[in-house]
Amino acid sequence: MNRVRFGVVGTNFITDWVIAGARQEKRLLLTAVCSRRQETAEAFAAKHGIPHTFTSLEAMARSPWVDAVYVASPNSLHASQSILCMEHGKHVLCEKPLASNAREAAAMIAASHRYRVTLMEAMKPTLTPNFLALRDQLGRVGRVRRYFACFCQYSSRYDRLKEGFVANAFRPEYSGGAVMDIGVYTIYPMVALFGRPQGLEASGVLLSSGVDGQGAVNFRYPGMNATVLYSKIADSALPTEIQGEAGNITADAIHRIRTLRFTPRSPAASGRGEPYPAEDIGVATCMDEYYYELAEFVDLILAGRRESTVNSHQNSLITLEITDEVRRRLGVVYPADTLLSD
Repeated sequence: MNRVRFGVVGTNFITDWVIAGARQEKRLLLTAVCSRRQETAEAFAAKHGIPHTFTSLEAMARSPWVDAVYVASPNSLHASQSILCMEHGKHVLCEKPLASNAREAAAMIAASHRYRVTLMEAMKPTLTPNFLALRDQLGRVGRVRRYFACFCQYSSRYDRLKEGFVANAFRPEYSGGAVMDIGVYTIYPMVALFGRPQGLEASGVLLSSGVDGQGAVNFRYPGMNATVLYSKIADSALPTEIQGEAGNITADAIHRIRTLRFTPRSPAASGRGEPYPAEDIGVATCMDEYYYELAEFVDLILAGRRESTVNSHQNSLITLEITDEVRRRLGVVYPADTLLSD
C-alpha cells in the first residue's frame, strides 16, 4: 500500500481545514464522509469531490473503500467513535482533545494496540516545522527556568451563549469548555517539551452552562515553572516564551507559530555592553498548516507504526490527565466522567 484511503467523520469547518491540508499530501486519497444526515453528507461530498457518503459510522468503518478515518465529531464522541473504527481495522486520526478524559484516552490507546492500527491525536502545532525548530533550538537557552504560553480567543459562540443559545463547544454533555477547546494548545506543547509536571494550581471562570470560559494554570517542574493562560471569553496578543539562564526563545502564538526568535542573555544587564540582538530561528514554509499532521499520520501508517514520537500516546494521555485535574479544581464535570465511575 502506497496510498491511504481517507474517510472523515464530521462536516464542520475544522474538517474543511484538514481537507485543505490533505490535498497537499499526495499519498492520501479522500474517499468517504460520514454525517448524521444524508443531505449534509451529500452536500459535503459534492463540495470536496468525495465519492462515498455514509450516515452510519459502523457502515463506513466496515467499508472496503476506507483505510483510515479522521474523527472530528464533538469531544464526547471521540473515544467511542475512534474505538469503533479501530475495531474494524481502521487507522484513526482523532481531533484534539483525544478524548473527554484520561480514562477514555487509555481505552483508545489499548484499542490501537489490540487491533494493531495507528492512533494519533490531531494536535497540529507540535508537528509543524517551527515547533520542531523550537524543540531543536531549546538547548541554546541553557537551563530552562520558565515556560509561558497564552492562547486567548474571544468566541463568537460566547455571544450566542449570552443570548441564551448554548453551542456544543460550551456544553458539558459534549465535553466542551475552554481548557478542552483551546487550553490544550498551551498544555500539549509543554508536555511534548518537558514531560509530566510534578503538580499544578489552577483558577478559572465558570460559565452558566457549567463549563469553563477561561483559566490560568501554574505547573511545577524540577528547577523550573510553567504558566499557561487560555480563554474563550477574551482576546490576548501575548506571545509564548521559554526562558533560560543563557537566553530565551519567543514564539508569536503557540497554536500557530509563524515567528520564532532566540535572544541571548544580555551582557548589558551587568553593565558589560550592549544587548545582543535577537536571532530569527523560524522556518519558512509553503505548505498548509494542517499538512504536517496528515503527513505524519500517513508516514506512521505506511511504516506500520502505532504512534507518533511527537504526538505520542503518552503525551496525549498526560495532557488529558492534566485537563482532568484542572477541571476537578474548577468544578467542571462531564457526563463522560460519571459514566466512567459508575
